[in-house]
Amino acid sequence: MRRVGLLGGTFNPPHLGHLIMAEEVRTFLNLDEVRFMPNKIPPHKNISVNISADHRMRMVSLAIKENPYFQLEAIELDRSGTSYSIDTIRILKNRDPDSQFFFIIGGDMVEYLPKWHKIEELVKLVQFVGVNRSNYDLKTPYNVQMVTIPNIDISSTLIRERLNKHQNVRYLIPQKVEEYIREEGLYGKA
Repeated sequence: MRRVGLLGGTFNPPHLGHLIMAEEVRTFLNLDEVRFMPNKIPPHKNISVNISADHRMRMVSLAIKENPYFQLEAIELDRSGTSYSIDTIRILKNRDPDSQFFFIIGGDMVEYLPKWHKIEELVKLVQFVGVNRSNYDLKTPYNVQMVTIPNIDISSTLIRERLNKHQNVRYLIPQKVEEYIREEGLYGKA
């Protein structure tokens, strides 16, 4: 049975924190691959800077290109409506019955799990993996396997703010992602 990590998010834009999280969990849990799943319409977050799904998908592809264990999973972009994890996991399990899925989430989402859509059913279908994040407590009533990773306090919000102010984002996002953002004129004044 293949061991597959899933890392969902808006990836608006993807940054080195995402890549470090995925690689740390992959090696710790001996996963065969980690799939990055950009959300189309996340149920728990408003996309404050409306960058198209196509741009976000291209940025993820550029960010993960050099790691042979990382793959793009466009399942949520291909569907219409809100990206509920329960629907995604059902489809993935049906499509890939020989895979065991590990849903990688940050400390903020570990705390938020009780509010997830159909969480009682979801925790029976997938193994959640929680990683530490500054200022979040990893307590939850659900079965979440915890993995400690280096604390990298980078957020997509920080990246967008810096780009908008013409500030340096070097070493915060992959160089190819930064080049793409500048070529496409994304995030305001970037």
